[in-house]
Amino acid sequence: MLTDILTINSFKQFLQVERNASKHTIYHYTNDIEEFSQFLTNEGIDSFKDVNYAVMRVYLTTLYDKGLSRVSVSRKLSSLRGFFNYLEKEKEVNSNPIAQVSMPKKDRKIPQFFYEEEMTKLFEAASLSTSLGQRNRAILELLYATGIRVSELVELKVQDIDDSLGTILVTGKGNKQRFVPFGSFAGEAINLYRQEGREDLLSKTPENHDHLFLNNRGSPITDRGIRYVLNDMVKRAAITTSIHPHKLRHTFATHLLNAGADLRSVQELLGHENLSATQIYTHVSKDYLQNIYKNAHPRA
Repeated sequence: MLTDILTINSFKQFLQVERNASKHTIYHYTNDIEEFSQFLTNEGIDSFKDVNYAVMRVYLTTLYDKGLSRVSVSRKLSSLRGFFNYLEKEKEVNSNPIAQVSMPKKDRKIPQFFYEEEMTKLFEAASLSTSLGQRNRAILELLYATGIRVSELVELKVQDIDDSLGTILVTGKGNKQRFVPFGSFAGEAINLYRQEGREDLLSKTPENHDHLFLNNRGSPITDRGIRYVLNDMVKRAAITTSIHPHKLRHTFATHLLNAGADLRSVQELLGHENLSATQIYTHVSKDYLQNIYKNAHPRA
């Protein structure tokens, strides 16, 4: 299987250099392909050249037997489709065995979001008397004010903040950059954190870096660190609901649409390539408006 290992590595290089794919994308593509390669080994198949439609059907069955969701299966097939497209162009295989495999239909789940009262409780849960409290408030304010992804938040540098324009420069998927505005509440929280909290945290490490958000040791905070911070704030706020980083992104989009923002503008702010990815939030808005109507109208 040495040849296949070399092939996977060349595909990773293709993603990095020619596709300019993010670390996150490359990580998942590689995991999916290596998992598939292990499946082939277990089935006694020595090379990607020997993969055909029948093999793919067996692999699909294996994935569903593991209890994977349609979304997970769809993502793995998407990774393999891109991989075999690459192999076909490089003349490593004669055809793409996944071309005939239909992608499973994704379950359209309505995104969960926080109500405004819940957001108020979250903001109050961050004490501004400590460096970590100032950081946590700035994280929460910025996620809610901009709707950026957590992966985008942890990569922010101090120089990405433009106080005069009230915008941040965000590097999104595929290293595509966009400017996203933020409001006065987020601006005040960021300034306080930069002037006090960040300086205190930075003094705890000999590292010389310009990342905006730091952990308690002064190093750049990670995705996992952000999740810990948010979960801790939910506990402190005594909100009887779960939280995940994307929930604040959902909240940002939902609140904008409920207040009358147009879909195209929200798409631009979220950094979605396709409008269809943003349209799911219109379902949330419709449900929200229907509930208001039913609760408020005397003859609803």
